[in-house]
Amino acid sequence: MREHIDAKAMLIKIILLTFGSFVYATGISVFLDPNNLAPGGTTGIAIIINNLTGIKTGTLVFLINIPLLIFGWWKFGIKFILSTGYVTVISSVFMNFMNEFVILRHGLITDDLLLSGVAGGSLMAIGMAVVFRQGATTGGTDIIIRALRQRYKHIRSGTIFIITDAMIVTASAIILKNIEAALYAAITIVISNYVLDLVLYGGDSAKMLYIISTRQEQISERILTEIGIGVTYLKAEGAYTKSDKKVIMCVCRKYNYTKIREIVKEEDIDAFFIVSSANEVFGDGYKSYLTEEI
Repeated sequence: MREHIDAKAMLIKIILLTFGSFVYATGISVFLDPNNLAPGGTTGIAIIINNLTGIKTGTLVFLINIPLLIFGWWKFGIKFILSTGYVTVISSVFMNFMNEFVILRHGLITDDLLLSGVAGGSLMAIGMAVVFRQGATTGGTDIIIRALRQRYKHIRSGTIFIITDAMIVTASAIILKNIEAALYAAITIVISNYVLDLVLYGGDSAKMLYIISTRQEQISERILTEIGIGVTYLKAEGAYTKSDKKVIMCVCRKYNYTKIREIVKEEDIDAFFIVSSANEVFGDGYKSYLTEEI
């Protein structure tokens, strides 16, 4: 019975990962790539190289990710990389398919850069949200940033994402000699991040998490090193057992919640996990009291 449930859950996961990869690839191949909008990450790098060499973007995304997936396998283990590797492969195939059977046969859907940025960025975000909810990523810079966070714990993941995306967008402006497209690519990144938040959490600014587990030390250490957000211990006492407990409390945003959920699941399947919405959060990494309207 348990094996039947596991097989069904795995099948559903594969279907959702495939669907998310298709939507993600559609946004890139139908709207962004044909209009030379390089939205950061390995996809942005692939679009730049595609313009220089003519090699298909999907093929380039796959080739760029091969060393990153091998590095991720070595650094984080095979379990982490399996789902991400599947998404990388299948999304690359979908990118080439959409390019071959939509763009080359029927031409551009639109050459309006703003419309392409909005549509492409939104589809990318929706696809990523589906993938993130299954505990996977779209590969690329996610793997590098996770490794950097383990080595340099004081650096925030969001900061690294902003720096890498800014570098790739700037490179696209210089190499492709199209500043206008680069500016719209920057707008695409902003739109993609906004839609990703909206799809994952319905627009909530953050999530408040409470975790009660016998492996609180291991869970806390992984949240600190892998996610890069602060963790607080709350002292508690079991009403029935009268034993002292440490309750993990933390606030997160974006797809970090999905990653934290996977960490808790991996460390303690019996952990008590409470999730609530935080409408406003003030402090480091969130709103500042100084900028809040009086």
